[in-house]
Amino acid sequence: MSLAAVMITVDCAEPKELAQWWAVAVGGEIAEDHGDFVIVSAQPLALGFQRVAEERRGKNRVHIDFGVASGTSLAEEVERLVALGASVVGEHSVPGLTWKVMQDPAGNEFCIH
Repeated sequence: MSLAAVMITVDCAEPKELAQWWAVAVGGEIAEDHGDFVIVSAQPLALGFQRVAEERRGKNRVHIDFGVASGTSLAEEVERLVALGASVVGEHSVPGLTWKVMQDPAGNEFCIH
């Protein structure tokens, strides 16, 4: 038996709003809307947004890393995401790799490089 990753799910207060934001951010679309659970078609994995009653506390224990599409610079992608409502919370670099830590409008962290 083996497992195959098919979706990353984010707990949030407003799944439809956050799913719509992410659909624009990743160039996907709302694939399923079940009210408290909304799925965005994305590559290579779908993104799920699930309503939870609890507020997020502290730093995310898991986050998504995105690579910038060929032909686009990191700076251009950061600018695009900020214009959509994301915020930059940090920048890191190791030899051969630089990435930005960002937050979506609900405060969920993700990285792009």
